[in-house]
Amino acid sequence: MRHFRCIIAFESSACKLPLIKYQDGRTRCHMYTAAATGTYSSSISHIASCRRCCPAPGFTTFATTSAMTFANGEESGRARAHFVLVPMMAQGHTIPMTDMARLLAQHGAQVSIITTPVNASRLAGFIADVDAAGLAVQLVQLRFPAVEFGLPDGCENLDLVQSSDLLVNFLDACGALREPLAALLREQQHPPPSCIISDVMHWWTGDIARELGIPRLAFIGFCGFSSLARYIIFHHKVFEDVTDENELITIPGFPTPLELTKAKSPGGIVIPGIESIRDKILEEELRCDGEVMNSFQELETLYIESFEQMTGKKVWTVGPMCLCNQDSNTMAARGNTASMDEAQCLQWLDSMKPGSVIFVSFGSLACTAPQQLIELGLGLEASKKPFIWVIKAGDKFPEVEEWLADGFEKRVKDRGMIIRGWAPQVMILWHQAIGGFMTHCGWNSTIEGICAGVPMITWPHFAEQFLNEKLLVDVLKTGVEVGVKEVTQWGQEHKEVMVTRNAVEKAVCTVMDEGEAAEELRMRAKDYAIKAKRAFSEEGSSYNNVRLLIQEMGNRTNAWGVNIK
Repeated sequence: MRHFRCIIAFESSACKLPLIKYQDGRTRCHMYTAAATGTYSSSISHIASCRRCCPAPGFTTFATTSAMTFANGEESGRARAHFVLVPMMAQGHTIPMTDMARLLAQHGAQVSIITTPVNASRLAGFIADVDAAGLAVQLVQLRFPAVEFGLPDGCENLDLVQSSDLLVNFLDACGALREPLAALLREQQHPPPSCIISDVMHWWTGDIARELGIPRLAFIGFCGFSSLARYIIFHHKVFEDVTDENELITIPGFPTPLELTKAKSPGGIVIPGIESIRDKILEEELRCDGEVMNSFQELETLYIESFEQMTGKKVWTVGPMCLCNQDSNTMAARGNTASMDEAQCLQWLDSMKPGSVIFVSFGSLACTAPQQLIELGLGLEASKKPFIWVIKAGDKFPEVEEWLADGFEKRVKDRGMIIRGWAPQVMILWHQAIGGFMTHCGWNSTIEGICAGVPMITWPHFAEQFLNEKLLVDVLKTGVEVGVKEVTQWGQEHKEVMVTRNAVEKAVCTVMDEGEAAEELRMRAKDYAIKAKRAFSEEGSSYNNVRLLIQEMGNRTNAWGVNIK
């Protein structure tokens, strides 16, 4: 008998399957009925994890129609590799994991993404898109225990955490998902999980993988350059005895000269209780079976190879994963729901000359002070260059809105578009009108800018962003510093202006003007974009790594005697 796993979200409005009430009083979906009625050509054994069919405490699940045919994929009797992805509940961490899910499924694997109800609602566009493409991707929802850990009800994403003081509560709540997830995966036998790929923050998934006897691969979300520096800094305790946070320290063992201050290093947040969590993350990182990296060999070979040698771990470079999104609908479905009319945005870009527009966006977590946003806007105005500016000011937005309405928008209406809130970044970045990108240097944005083939203006805020700035400016030589001197930690706000309007104007003109230096920046940026596409294309380095990863995990699954017939 061939088994189909039916996983239906009865609590989701997205579920369209009819329900049938049986004599035993239990309600089941029509997939259960198919085996008895002969509705389907193959007999179907219903193995459900939904509350109404086979209640299991602590979780509900959501599946696309393509997920219902997971186990039907291989006629040869060999089970396909089944990857369980566990992203950190933050937009910058989730987006590359959804790209990873799409990428693995495009190459023939089966994928389950573990998430929570609030985050699942943000992924509705992504799920609809992969479903329409017939990809074997399912979304599995676990109830998030926000209230139990002192968080507001519904606080299920890092961008909803209102204070850095609640970060430990949020991470502890994430850790409480261990038992519900373990229970789910113990029951998942058709097909069983082959491998867990989890965000490095979810250190607790290592225990689940060992219990199930499957590999756990860590996903940091950094590039090779920053991953290597982070590893050295943490495991060699580079800054442990440094008292001056602004003293430049040489990073030992790094393959090229690298100096960094303690303030600008990864892990700079100091909150009671965070150290014990960080220790668990680092300990589990040493125990993981390898790392998956959203980069490509040709971009930073030296740093990736050095990272492998230093850690003794296999690094699967499978990026740039954003390249798996090749049409405007797919690009628009990434991340959250857009805060503007995408068609109107594209129409505006179509009206601009190729390479003439500077795109300004600082990611999902950076919250820039109103006075700094105003100074940035005045610098964009003074540059006289067309721009798209994505503004996120959190609860301080009314102050910025008042300034925008007080003449600024009117003065720049012919050459400036302002987006308030979430924007489809890749769709905008890859338009031919974009000629430069002012970025906070988060790795997702950085790799998307590299794929766009445009020079970048670097404005790092916190975490590894200052390392990414060094990669762009000093190594790849495709970036120009705007001149950020101080760190703006997540959850904190600088009231004073750190970057002046003159510095903004100068950086924009350096990147967007027609001089020889700007042209060299553009040529290098375009060259890396070509290398990125080659790596991702058939027989490229990342393409081959994805195939090898799936093959290795599939071989392990079948070596354990798993057979879907």
